[in-house]
Amino acid sequence: MIAQVTGLKAGEFVHMIGDCHVYLNHMNALEEQLNREPKPFPTLKIKSNIDDIEKFSYSDFEVIGYECHPPIKMDMAV
Repeated sequence: MIAQVTGLKAGEFVHMIGDCHVYLNHMNALEEQLNREPKPFPTLKIKSNIDDIEKFSYSDFEVIGYECHPPIKMDMAV
C-alpha cells in the first residue's frame, strides 16, 4: 500500500520477532496449526485515490476473498 500511495515499486518486507516462546500446554494446538493446508491469500482493495498516507481511514479498504480455518482453542499459560 505504501508503494502504491508514494509511487514507489513494492519490494521485500522483513519482520523480526524479538521474543518468541511456546508453552508446553500449547504444543498440540500448534501441531494442529502447522498441519493445516494454507488458504488462498485474500486481496486488499484500496477504494480511494488518496495520495497522502495519513489521510487513509478504515473505510478506504476492502478485503476480498478472506477465508480462514476455524479457531484453535488453547489454555491460558500461567
